[in-house]
Amino acid sequence: MASARVVRRQGSVVSASSEYFKSPGCFTCSCMRPRYKRLVDNIFPANPQDGLVKNNMEKLTFYSLSSPEKLDRIGEYIFQRASRDISRKKTCYVIIAMEAMDQLLSACHSQTLNLFVESFLRMVQKLLESTEPDLQVLATNSFVKFANIEEDTPSYHRRYDFFVSKFSSMCHNNATDIQVRKTLRLAGIRGLQGVIRKTVSDDLVENIWEPVHMDKILPSLLFNMQESEYYKGGNGTRDDRDPNEPGVLADTCIRELVGRASFGHVGSLLRPVLRHLDQHSLWVPNEFAVHTFRIIMSSIQTQYSYAVVENLMSHLDSNINSSAKIRTSIVNVLSKIIAISAEESVGPSVLEIINSLVGHLKNSVTKREDFGEEIYREALISCLGEFSAHLPDYQKVEIMVFIVSKVPVGDVSGPEKLLQEMLLKSLLIISKKYTNVSMTTTFPVLLLEPMLRLCGNLEMTTLVQGVFHALLDRQGNLEKLRRPRIYPMHLKTEPCSRADTVFIRKYGEDIYGRILDAMSLPGNSLRTYSSLYTTLALVAIELISLSNITSYLTAVYSIQEVATTQASLSTKQKFHLHSICITLLHLILSILQIQPLGDYCDKIIEQRKNRAPHLLPDLKEDYGNTSPDIEVELLLDQNKLESMLRESGLDTGVLTRALTHRHSWVENTSVSMKGSVTDLNNLDLDSANSTPGLQRKYPEEELSFEAMKRILSDNNEQRKAENRRKQAELCLAFRTTAFSEIVNNNTVKDEDTLQTKLMELLQKNLPPVNPLPLQTEGPIYEVLFPELFAY
Repeated sequence: MASARVVRRQGSVVSASSEYFKSPGCFTCSCMRPRYKRLVDNIFPANPQDGLVKNNMEKLTFYSLSSPEKLDRIGEYIFQRASRDISRKKTCYVIIAMEAMDQLLSACHSQTLNLFVESFLRMVQKLLESTEPDLQVLATNSFVKFANIEEDTPSYHRRYDFFVSKFSSMCHNNATDIQVRKTLRLAGIRGLQGVIRKTVSDDLVENIWEPVHMDKILPSLLFNMQESEYYKGGNGTRDDRDPNEPGVLADTCIRELVGRASFGHVGSLLRPVLRHLDQHSLWVPNEFAVHTFRIIMSSIQTQYSYAVVENLMSHLDSNINSSAKIRTSIVNVLSKIIAISAEESVGPSVLEIINSLVGHLKNSVTKREDFGEEIYREALISCLGEFSAHLPDYQKVEIMVFIVSKVPVGDVSGPEKLLQEMLLKSLLIISKKYTNVSMTTTFPVLLLEPMLRLCGNLEMTTLVQGVFHALLDRQGNLEKLRRPRIYPMHLKTEPCSRADTVFIRKYGEDIYGRILDAMSLPGNSLRTYSSLYTTLALVAIELISLSNITSYLTAVYSIQEVATTQASLSTKQKFHLHSICITLLHLILSILQIQPLGDYCDKIIEQRKNRAPHLLPDLKEDYGNTSPDIEVELLLDQNKLESMLRESGLDTGVLTRALTHRHSWVENTSVSMKGSVTDLNNLDLDSANSTPGLQRKYPEEELSFEAMKRILSDNNEQRKAENRRKQAELCLAFRTTAFSEIVNNNTVKDEDTLQTKLMELLQKNLPPVNPLPLQTEGPIYEVLFPELFAY
């Protein structure tokens, strides 16, 4: 019996060993176990379906708070139990262990929590390594809770490589069960979100911005966005987004990640995004690329937004040899986001972006011409315009100066000619976005002079004038001035400011001269003449007042001179010029209301209506068999114009002189040359001193008191009439006299050479020489200084 009891006793012991941690005996092995192990054992119920024993869990929590130095041992013991239960497929006990770990992690905030966290992360990793989707989701949820806890003490040795890799792989889960696939992808995205929150806020932990991590995180998030039915359905902008949709959650995660990026992290952030778009051929079509970069631009810190544009520009540089469609799509993405960064771009960053866009234009014009390249260039110009439109006006001017400095000058062909056109189109886009306040600010010398030089380019005249139109038109009259019209147009005008008056006085002759040179070109079309007319009409509205109208009338009258004297122009072109001349005169007089000149202009218009309607607008492409001869009465008369100006009390001096700055073929604007024979009509006689054989003053002129008195008392009008007569005679002589005779009359004779005249002047102005006394009484020194040699 005793032996049987022993056996039974032994049997009871053996049977108790299967319930090792649950024996209630006072003298069993469990009584000798440490207290923290007994507390941990007690949280597990006999029936796992009952879940965590709450009372015992409270005891364990109180013990952990009372003895924080035991936390690491508690965590290690729970991890050992959970590992054993995972291997034995006791999922319920594993869930209880994970719940206990979560509660301890939330309750304990001490300096020794780091030691417990190591066991916690090992347990999370153990669950993530299992093949059970439920355990992976459970581990992910626990990790997210841990990520939201702010630790008091930083950790220097903790690494999250495994979690980044595991959560990224979960984002790409491709299970056959759609619900399981969606659940695991959502868990992976939440896990990555937790890693981001845990790492980017603490500089002492592992650097999440390293390429090894970014190359896993961002492609995983982008994959879920592009694979989501939500985005495939085109509902990416709707407000009723489902937060349980993987694409929506990935969107939120990317926004959070980008929002935490500093300036140095922008490159690390964008490289995997651009690589993902390249590898998955998401540039064409580029709807997803546009959506992605809009998310980035709306989430990144404002002061770093221009860095995104710079990285995208660099990517465009690296795709310089890609197909035109890919490059066009990249530029279109730039156009969509570049406006956001424009306001934060300053100084060198602005010109760097503009220079890059201009560089791509230059490269494009050298490629084989096809439809794709043409679309690509138009996209570049549009992108440049979008960027400039959101910059301050002073930066727009700087950009225009920069672009015009890149425009090829002179007669060019092939790629350079195409580049000219593209750059001028870029200027036109920018000028339409500019708000003109002051002409001096709008037209700095570095912009005005190159633009005026380009007026002589026959094929680019229309584009150049388009830039002038956009910059000059401040009152919104451009559409009414597209073509010459005589009838009232109800234009909006304002008085010319003092600053604008100074501007037109300084640069008016240059502007008028260049436009007249452009009008003299034989190849001009009706469209070209209309654009030149529009420029002069805008100048009249914006810049002309009673103080400077004489110069403008001189330019208008010179248009008629070009039409009457330029033999290379066709009859149609001459008719166009006569129409433009009378239209501009009518326009400026209707604005300033100068009655005598207005009556004179109306009289000529009425005569042309009755006798020569082809000399009035509208301009036509074909005038039929209209005679080229024009009656003198139908033309403007310079003398009558002067008379009308005097009647109005205005200065007539400028009208008697031609435009001196007519240098359409001279690049150096500091040199003044006569542009054509028509300038001789208004040749200033003061230049006669440079012509041999002509005297600076007439023989009857003298410089004395009586002569000055006579000038003041004599009739000034008679003297002016005499001067005009002599000027006309000189002009007629140069026009009608044979060339050989002009040469003979103006050849320097031997007696009139410079050397002869110089010797005559020197001889006349030599100082008198006092002759020395004759040497009759000894040496000269004794004669001059006798006191020195007295004995």
